[in-house]
Amino acid sequence: VLLNLVTCALVIAGGIGFPVIFELPLKHFSWKRQSMHTRVVLSTTFALLLFGTLLLKLTESISWLGAFFYSVSARTAGFSTYNLSDFSTAGLLVVSGLMFIGASPASTGGGIKTTTFFVLLSGIYSAATNHSERAFHNAIPKDAFRKASVISMLAVFLVMTASYLMLIFDPQLSLRDV
Repeated sequence: VLLNLVTCALVIAGGIGFPVIFELPLKHFSWKRQSMHTRVVLSTTFALLLFGTLLLKLTESISWLGAFFYSVSARTAGFSTYNLSDFSTAGLLVVSGLMFIGASPASTGGGIKTTTFFVLLSGIYSAATNHSERAFHNAIPKDAFRKASVISMLAVFLVMTASYLMLIFDPQLSLRDV
């Protein structure tokens, strides 16, 4: 348990990015004093950890700690405490979604980034409700949604192309394995 929790803490710290790590103590860990970037990173990270853990616990017969560990690890580290080949297709979809989103800017992880995902969701919400894009009482720049959409679509295109090529050049693999 201790090894899992320490590993999770280190992976989360590496995934939130150096600017957030440096800003938190400078602003005395006060939520109201943090920049919009730090608030977006921390709230999106928390939401992804929460929903990832819940969805993995619902789809897999693993412990709560195991679900939390995979929710943390899938986005940045890729560590494994359970055999992924035993996961259901729904569980693998959750893990793949978390990997696609990834970590935060200026961190040690990949993906489209938590801030891009946040802006994408904010833009979709804004379009659906006909409200302006805002985050924590601050306006989100007008072109941020467009940039987030482009980044996300390029990432989808890259994943689809790489998956297609893997299936072409290694036909014995199933789509689930790729």
